[in-house]
Amino acid sequence: MFSNTAAMGVNAKPTLEMYAVVTGANKGIGLEIVRKLACEGVTVVLTARDEERGKEATSSLVESGLSNLVVFHQLDVQDPVSVERLAKFVQTRFGRLDILVRNQCCNPQTAPWPKFPDHLLQVNNAGASGVVVDEAGLKALNIDPVSWLSGKATNLVQGVIQQSYEKAEECLDTNYYGCQRVTEALIPLLQLSTSGARIVNVSSLRGELKRIPNEQTRNILGDIDTLTEDKLNRILQSFLHDLKQGELEANGWSIMLPAYSISKVTLNAYTRVLAKRYPEMCINCVHPGYVNTDINWQTGTMTVEEGARGPVMLALLPTGGPSGCYFDQTELSEF
Repeated sequence: MFSNTAAMGVNAKPTLEMYAVVTGANKGIGLEIVRKLACEGVTVVLTARDEERGKEATSSLVESGLSNLVVFHQLDVQDPVSVERLAKFVQTRFGRLDILVRNQCCNPQTAPWPKFPDHLLQVNNAGASGVVVDEAGLKALNIDPVSWLSGKATNLVQGVIQQSYEKAEECLDTNYYGCQRVTEALIPLLQLSTSGARIVNVSSLRGELKRIPNEQTRNILGDIDTLTEDKLNRILQSFLHDLKQGELEANGWSIMLPAYSISKVTLNAYTRVLAKRYPEMCINCVHPGYVNTDINWQTGTMTVEEGARGPVMLALLPTGGPSGCYFDQTELSEF
């Protein structure tokens, strides 16, 4: 198993210009990913749906010493027009990958990285939980992290977490279809990489196949030889149908954050489909850890700095690194 950056040959800072796009990056893990990449000399496009918040986040990084390394562009992953505008911006601004930009790392304690050829990075980090939560009620339950991670809290939280069809649709459109829109729009630019691009999809423990009760669904998602985007779409439509009919548990769907869980399961599967389709790229997904962010209502135990380690490690993989894999933080793990 890969257990750390050293195991992947991460041992020297990049010396050639690199460009990155990070979605959902105005706060939390996404913002920290931008900071860490920029600290390594990578020019990063920080994207966010809210233009004001995105610009504020960018300004904070620029003011911290990352001037000329972080630029902002508005992105709503649910809006195809917004996605296309981002692609055109990247093409116009960074279409050529032959310009060398050297910048000193702003954090001398940051772990060194490998020497890379030019390439464009993409980290898909935008996310939505798919539920309406009584946060005060949730905090009052005082559920310990072990119960959260093991799934033992499932029955405890049903009274304070409400699943709606509209929220589920929004969740799937953001976490799965939004990622798909952005990736497909940027693929032509990613293919301009001279050594193959790196795509990192930020996932979750809730996306692991073993957490799906339905064996048939597990088998379909786990068969990489026959897996297609059409099959993934049919699974998501089946999920929405069962949600509308009130038959999630009866038909073997997870009842712990159901929409969020299936969105991450299919995101992982989509990652594997992409890796098979584009073997010249390194395309992986990663569970960043149980990080204390808005997505889990501040119940996490890890800092955003810790949570960003895995995504950044995968974004900066050396040539010949793993692809089509799932990582639990910095550890290679099972889908």
